[in-house]
Amino acid sequence: MSVDFSNKRGFFFDLDGVVFDTEPQYTIFWGGQCRLYHPEEPGLENKIKGQTLTEIFASLFSGDLESEREIVNERLRAYEANMRYDYINGLEDFIKRLKSKGLKTAVVTSSNHSKMESVYRQHPEIKDYFDEILTSEDFEESKPSPCPYLTAARRFCFPPSECVVFEDSFNGIKSGASAGMFTVGLATTNSPEAIAPLCDLVIKDFTEV
Repeated sequence: MSVDFSNKRGFFFDLDGVVFDTEPQYTIFWGGQCRLYHPEEPGLENKIKGQTLTEIFASLFSGDLESEREIVNERLRAYEANMRYDYINGLEDFIKRLKSKGLKTAVVTSSNHSKMESVYRQHPEIKDYFDEILTSEDFEESKPSPCPYLTAARRFCFPPSECVVFEDSFNGIKSGASAGMFTVGLATTNSPEAIAPLCDLVIKDFTEV
């Protein structure tokens, strides 16, 4: 697929479902938690795909279950420490092509520093692939707010019109679009039909760009 990015200088990537093919593993984790705490609602893990941990806690662990949040959080940290972080097909070659042209790249993720330490242990090279890695600690507001991607653009002093966002979740796509950036949706978490109305381009992976 040929796309004209000739007027773009900043390329920003979400982490899960965009850089790494981790969404199926998260579905397994949250499936277990949902069956434990919400057995009355089968398949609930599919409805929360792409939500931040804060959103999941607010919707599923409020009231009497609020006291379970730290327990679930500890389980999640242990799970993430042992997850596999496999690159999305074509991602590494695409990043190398961008870097060879002197273009700037950044990870813009709602994940925290603790999660990223697990990533760095498996993939120390990721720090060379990306000029900046922005995590939840860097933002005042989470996706779908435009704040995360506008923060990334400010790091490079680029206007939003010169930036491209790669996202897989509804919240992430809305974040990139509301930041005024060209937004590419990856159909790794949701169907192409579901995300197409929200973004400028849909791809299945980076071999299509």
